Amino acid sequence: MSSFVIRCAAISEQKELEALQWRASLTNAGDRDALLAHPDAIELSIDQIAAGTVFVSERNGSIVGFAALLPGADGDVELDALFVDPEVRRCGVGRSLVDHCVQIARMQGFSALCVIGNPHAHDFYSACGFNIVGTTETRFGPGLLMRKMV
Repeated sequence: MSSFVIRCAAISEQKELEALQWRASLTNAGDRDALLAHPDAIELSIDQIAAGTVFVSERNGSIVGFAALLPGADGDVELDALFVDPEVRRCGVGRSLVDHCVQIARMQGFSALCVIGNPHAHDFYSACGFNIVGTTETRFGPGLLMRKMV
């Protein structure tokens, strides 16, 4: 994969990012039916983009992935979204977005980066240094509570 850059998302990119989230999410057979039944589940807040907490990975002028952060409780920040275009998976985009979010969390004084991970993403998050700290019930089934110290 050629080099890519990570930058803050622009408000004008909201629909493009939601479309990327759809493409990425629908490739997971375990989520497909629930997402198609509840299309409102794919929504990226304009306020979140405007706050500068949504980051895109761009290659040759095209967005190939994005991540979003939300301040959490107890000194943690939540990795609220992480999506990579299916055509460029396993090329380092997701890991670089996680690394970028860790740097942002550290610079902002947070102690940990947390995520509610889909069970099919366990291996990815573990490889990025996250540890399971529990489970939770989400709108679409069980989720893994995972945490990475920053």
